[in-house]
Amino acid sequence: MLIVVAVGGNSLIRSDERGTMEEQLANVETTARAVGELVAAGHRVLVTHGNGPQVGNLLLMSERTTELPDLPLDYWGANTQGGIGYQLQSALHRELRRRGVERQVLAVVTRVEVDADDPAFSEPSKPVGPFYSAEQARRYADESGWVVREDAGRGWRRVVASPKPVAVVELAAIERLLAADVVTIAVGGGGIPVVRDDGGHHGVEAVIDKDRASSLTARLLGADLLAVSTDVERVQLDYGTPHAKPIDRISSAEMRRHFETGQFPKGSMGPKVQAALDFLDAGGKRVVITDPANLAAAVLEDAAGTRIAP
Repeated sequence: MLIVVAVGGNSLIRSDERGTMEEQLANVETTARAVGELVAAGHRVLVTHGNGPQVGNLLLMSERTTELPDLPLDYWGANTQGGIGYQLQSALHRELRRRGVERQVLAVVTRVEVDADDPAFSEPSKPVGPFYSAEQARRYADESGWVVREDAGRGWRRVVASPKPVAVVELAAIERLLAADVVTIAVGGGGIPVVRDDGGHHGVEAVIDKDRASSLTARLLGADLLAVSTDVERVQLDYGTPHAKPIDRISSAEMRRHFETGQFPKGSMGPKVQAALDFLDAGGKRVVITDPANLAAAVLEDAAGTRIAP
């Protein structure tokens, strides 16, 4: 079975953590144990990952120095693909050797093509980087040309374009690696956003939603299962209310009904549920959404997390 495991950036740096490297490495190790169990059970695995908190840290670091030039978002995307990919690659290799499984693990710096005419470029919506006061946000808008927006009462943030992914440039290479039983890490952070031109591709100032890109990749590869790893064990209905109810097993039709009634907000579980439905609509056999600690049990034993079937 071919499994795409989409590791959320917030499951690598959890909401209750400061985001230190020690914390991130510990979370990577938890993810590696789960993925290692899937590989040891005989499955081919592609790991994708988010990078939102990590890019936010880099933007904050860049902002606080006046001695270095500003760098574009596609560069920071590539930067985090390399860093997080290296951590996952190392942890997975150690985990597989501990289990006596001799498999190569490789991280691929991956470009994802978007349409240059995507309306998202004229309607930035994806928050990136830290929160600012209204005064700070106005100053950045005036001095740097940023588009800024108030974010859920928590402060102001820069927002950038989040175009729809349409193709994975390195897909053929990823297919060859998986066919050779290489545990592959790719499409990190939704992929480096690029548009096609006469000379090939060039990067653009945007952030592609990781869940949409992971779902697209799973569909293009003909994966059997999409496993979305996040920072909660199960998706909940009426999340954050006294009536919250976790979902164990559900059909895609019922999940779509909940999605269409607004149960899953855009800034929370919405993109993950949409990615799951897109994958199942295209012929995928099953989706699980859970946290790293329960990932292997959800996939191998049907015993944890939220499981969605066509």
